[in-house]
Amino acid sequence: MRAVIQRVSRASVTIGNKIKSEIGTGLLILLGIEETDDTNDIEWLCNKIVNLRIFNDSNGIMNLSVSEISGNVMAISQFTLFAKTKKGNRPSYVRAAKAEKANPLYNNFVLRLTELLEREVSTGEFGEMMLVESVNDGPVTIIIDTKEKE
Repeated sequence: MRAVIQRVSRASVTIGNKIKSEIGTGLLILLGIEETDDTNDIEWLCNKIVNLRIFNDSNGIMNLSVSEISGNVMAISQFTLFAKTKKGNRPSYVRAAKAEKANPLYNNFVLRLTELLEREVSTGEFGEMMLVESVNDGPVTIIIDTKEKE
């Protein structure tokens, strides 16, 4: 799994001219799922995200997690995070999991984040064309890949 995590002051996702979800201060997570991912990746990544200390404390130092600030979280499925661009100009997505595998893993990722945070995680709609808007706070953007955890 690969996640692009942005600290945001606000974010929203629109599908078909209708806002599906919106959040205030918290994290926008763009999640890519590849064929080799499983529940171990979900568990490790969710724990890492929930405890990632990227929010400022009272001294202005990034020392607090999204849990500690009671921040919001939005998770959007994004298969393009596994684009291969080595050959030619058209990206290849052969590493991205097919929908029948990716969709249940995405849903389980959202469920596990919800359990760990003890509050709802906002989402987009798996497989839909979405307009994602965000105001990156900092800017702070971190990429985490579960295959690079060692």
